[in-house]
Amino acid sequence: MTLISLIQQINIDEKIKNAPDNGYLIGVWIGYVLPFAVLVGLAWLMYRRAKKRQDER
Repeated sequence: MTLISLIQQINIDEKIKNAPDNGYLIGVWIGYVLPFAVLVGLAWLMYRRAKKRQDER
């Protein structure tokens, strides 16, 4: 698994430098931020669910 992640490393600066237009830049930025936002959302949902269970006791 780590071998695959090392092979697939993406250089964001290089993509931005070679971007054909602003739409591409927005897409690169969304693709860079979206995984982090999803993980934060999942962590928040897990926290709320655990807190709700604790409050019910």
